[in-house]
Amino acid sequence: MPRIITRPDGLDLDSPGRRDYWVALEHDSLWGDHLIPLTVMVGKKCKPGEGLVTFGSNHGNEYEGPVVIKHLLKEIDLKDVVGRIILVPVLNASAFKSGTRSSVRDDDVNLNRAFVDGAGTTTSLNGITHRIARFVREYIWPRVHIVIDLHSGGPNYRFAQCSSFHPIDDPEQSKVIEDTARWFGTPLVITYQNVTPGLLPSEAERLGKITVGTELGWGEAVDIDGVKYGRQGVLAAAIHLGQLKGRIKPIGHHAAKTQHRVEMVDRACFTVAPFTGHYEPLIPCGAKVKKGDVVGLLHDFERVDDAPHPARAGVTGIVIAQAYRSTVPQGTHYVVTGKVVW
Repeated sequence: MPRIITRPDGLDLDSPGRRDYWVALEHDSLWGDHLIPLTVMVGKKCKPGEGLVTFGSNHGNEYEGPVVIKHLLKEIDLKDVVGRIILVPVLNASAFKSGTRSSVRDDDVNLNRAFVDGAGTTTSLNGITHRIARFVREYIWPRVHIVIDLHSGGPNYRFAQCSSFHPIDDPEQSKVIEDTARWFGTPLVITYQNVTPGLLPSEAERLGKITVGTELGWGEAVDIDGVKYGRQGVLAAAIHLGQLKGRIKPIGHHAAKTQHRVEMVDRACFTVAPFTGHYEPLIPCGAKVKKGDVVGLLHDFERVDDAPHPARAGVTGIVIAQAYRSTVPQGTHYVVTGKVVW
């Protein structure tokens, strides 16, 4: 069956069955629409306000998420769906088409900063990116209680692959989120700072939803393990949280009991480049370090005879991320280190 092109108010996200849509949102400049692929599968025991949504391509140059969800479109059988599963391989259609983090061909807004007051409802915040945020708020949030937002490092950062979430005040919600995050099988489970405005996961968490993000790869490529971890995490969440029948076994570092829970909530976790230069890593992401250890070197080739600047770990723990591209602008958080919780 071909996908149905429809405006958001034409979606049926509630009736039992499977439906495949292109969600049409008005284009900012062309006489036409941005088309967002969305598949919904609803089981006969679906409960109002409950379900799982997984998003790929919140950022347009991160590809493990879209690949994972595209596979799941074929892999998940409607007869096994108990509740509601919504699959969105490419949420930010504008950024995905340009292969950029933000919607540079349209409003040049980062979708993962667009979940702010007035998004899509006020004149100053009415470009395509803010209208995608409005669509998620009005049509997706009321129908799900589980949110999986699949990210990767894009062109700028190499990561120790991880699932992630923010510090949560509600201990019950926090426990379920951490358990869900562990099932991805990634080397790290990360709790990260929650001061950046407009994040999709932050809003979902504030609404009480079981919310997990990821960093599954880097370099605008598709990582083998990243796809494996992403698929595992989505299916495990759907099964364990009552949306899909089946059994699933732990994989990767979850199965091997070698996962680490790491926090990067303090400013000290972020090492800032003092000048624009070229970065040389000395140790890999995922390595254990002590505060002050040299993780890499920043070279200034306009002062070619000067010694390189040492990029030091800000805290004792594990290197979560570091610059992937050699050229590092001044002010970049070019080494990120997390404190080990367990």
